[in-house]
Amino acid sequence: MPKFKYVARDKYGVVREDVIYAPDAGAAQMELEKRGFEEIKLQLAPSRQLSFELNILKPKVKEKDLALFTRQLGAMINAGVGIAESLEILSEQMPNKTLADALKKVKEDVVAGMSLSKAMAKHPKVFPEFLVNLIEAAEESGNLDVILQRATVYYEKIAAIKRKIVSASWYPAMVVVIATVIVLGILTFIVPTFAQLYSSMGGELPFLTQLLINASNAVKSNILYIIIGIIGLVILNKFIYSTRAGKEVYHRIFLHLPLLGNIFLKGAIAKFSRTLATLISGGVPIMRSLEISSSVAGNVVIEKAVLEAKDKVEKGQEIYKSLDPKIFPPILIAMVRVGEDTGRLDEMLDTIANFFEDEVDRAVEGLISTIEPLLMVFIGTIVGIILIALYLPIFKMGELIK
Repeated sequence: MPKFKYVARDKYGVVREDVIYAPDAGAAQMELEKRGFEEIKLQLAPSRQLSFELNILKPKVKEKDLALFTRQLGAMINAGVGIAESLEILSEQMPNKTLADALKKVKEDVVAGMSLSKAMAKHPKVFPEFLVNLIEAAEESGNLDVILQRATVYYEKIAAIKRKIVSASWYPAMVVVIATVIVLGILTFIVPTFAQLYSSMGGELPFLTQLLINASNAVKSNILYIIIGIIGLVILNKFIYSTRAGKEVYHRIFLHLPLLGNIFLKGAIAKFSRTLATLISGGVPIMRSLEISSSVAGNVVIEKAVLEAKDKVEKGQEIYKSLDPKIFPPILIAMVRVGEDTGRLDEMLDTIANFFEDEVDRAVEGLISTIEPLLMVFIGTIVGIILIALYLPIFKMGELIK
């Protein structure tokens, strides 16, 4: 799907620059107008764009940084400290330099008379839409300290669920990578020594040994091409994943992976439920809450399903009827229905978020306890086969020596 770069004024009157995916410029224009943007200028973005900005030394603002910020800002406001003074103090104390620099600029805008939410909206790479909309609703209701406490709990929960999902996916991946490096090392450095020894003896080698030596020779003679191929695959993978269509394909695959797919799905549902619950309880309108929650789920498949549900809700359908049962678990749909019927949707969503977070905990523990012995057996089998292949001719030494 084409990518368009746009410059427009949001509902706060702040000029925003970003990209949007749409079939054509007209569809992009309509989508931006639907989001409340005005004075829209669209430009087709290049399919590949190399950026030479040195942002490596500039740390990203993560959930743990935002949790620290919201916790301390909420505590100061609750203690009676003014917003501008609180921001100044926090800008000097924040360990994350990117967040600290942004807070200094936010403080200047607040002193100049801008509201906190509008000032934060000028820094979309630092302060997510979730937090900006939550604070905007809090400013209207006058309970900023309470909302900031909810935001703190939210970011702590989201950071925890992300850590669990990452640990679940990286553990088997790292073990396989290490096993591959070990095997390549054996084929490159150890097998050739045995090959020279056996070639000096003469005689016909066992099939398994000859196969291993052939593999070693192939690796040694093509090691440069293998390295280039691996690097090329990594670059190609990153490029495909950077596109909307490519990311959707990967995310569908992730959801259907054995063992891991269930964890990814439950983690995405937990993040979606937690985000939607926090926004609704904070007073953010339901349409806006659904839109923000879709992007926080971290999975394009879930995001598309939530946005489709949002369109149906806009047409008057209940939320629980709008959720696709092929993607969303029955328990989530049932709890949303109860929440809508009783007027306690945020409480039901909080409950379902807690449920799925516990499910992810149990699934990750179960995965590690299951996959650890399997990986050990896998690595042991490969190394065992290599050792047998290397020492098999020694057992037939009499036949090899002429």
